[in-house]
Amino acid sequence: MKEWQKFALIVTVFTAVYLMPLDHPRVQGAILEAFFMLQDYAREHVLLCLVPAFFIAGAIANFISQAAVLRYFGGGANQWLAYSVASVSGAILAVCSCTVLPLFAGIYRRGAGIGPAIAFLYSGPAINVLAIVLTARVLGWQLGLARAVGAVVFAVVIGLIMATLYRREEAQRAKAALNVPADEAGGRSPGQDLLYFSTLVLILVFAAWGRPSEPAGLWHAVYSLKGYLTGLLLVALAIMLVRWFKPAERASWLGATWDFAKQILPLLFAGVLVAGALMGRPGTDAGLVPARYVTALVGGNSVGANLLASALGSLMYFATLTEVPILQGLLGSGMGQGPALALLLAGPALSLPNMLVIGSVLGTRKTAVYVGLVVIMATISGLFFGNLVQ
Repeated sequence: MKEWQKFALIVTVFTAVYLMPLDHPRVQGAILEAFFMLQDYAREHVLLCLVPAFFIAGAIANFISQAAVLRYFGGGANQWLAYSVASVSGAILAVCSCTVLPLFAGIYRRGAGIGPAIAFLYSGPAINVLAIVLTARVLGWQLGLARAVGAVVFAVVIGLIMATLYRREEAQRAKAALNVPADEAGGRSPGQDLLYFSTLVLILVFAAWGRPSEPAGLWHAVYSLKGYLTGLLLVALAIMLVRWFKPAERASWLGATWDFAKQILPLLFAGVLVAGALMGRPGTDAGLVPARYVTALVGGNSVGANLLASALGSLMYFATLTEVPILQGLLGSGMGQGPALALLLAGPALSLPNMLVIGSVLGTRKTAVYVGLVVIMATISGLFFGNLVQ
């Protein structure tokens, strides 16, 4: 950061603090709401979602061959295979827009092309099977189907556009990757590595397994056993680490995990605080932006209503599955079907905390292009869907 930028930042913060109307009830409530939201995030997502994701990202950085990443996700990879795998990854990983970030950073820094990496980044939180099923049951099969189709199409199309826009930079990245020394073999068979990574992914899946809306069925049965399943997987992981990995490898894995954590967590926490202050926690009306204004502006199916729903959805933080009851309330208050789909396609995949971290990985310009593509495509999809259902 240049000196004038530091000075401008200091002046901006000072002015904001000096002029902030702290005696106003809405402002006081928003400040308190920001810390409530941060507390909820810490209690519900850090230990059971982010921590396993950090360990997976550290494992990707250490134990997945860069040649393998380039072979399957690099510029010279089979594009049909790369985008197919990346665009449906969310069907396996039921993660939110923040939990997917360490995984995205891991594969991108390991050499994945920006197109497949972006497709994975979007699809991770967007193509959640349970969320899509819940959307269809609660909000109607039309919205559920439109969300499923839109999420897969978005992942592929946005990834392809990003790859096209930055093809020269990607060619330079691919050329630089050819000069990187080959990875040393870790002394494990491919089957052992596969079992190790599968265990890490299953720990994330079961630890983050959400409470179902109905106390019955397969999802509830797994939820009731999630603690036992996660514990057994942790024991299996400990045995693998002792028997298959050298002490230096374990230390390197922990070091890479810590590098991801110290880069991502501060940005996430800052973003959650700001998002909480602006919009409040899901289901509340204590943020700086009153909920009644939002509801009034997203009725009907105009361009403005769909654009506003997309933009607000991209800033709000949705924990996994929370977007469905929120949309149910907004629809009951007069929100149009088109803006509802626009919010569903932009909201779960993006958030203000999510953008801050993506910016630290891709840079501000690429992040702005990615966010803009999501918002524009969500707006267009909402307009089309709104006219179709009318």
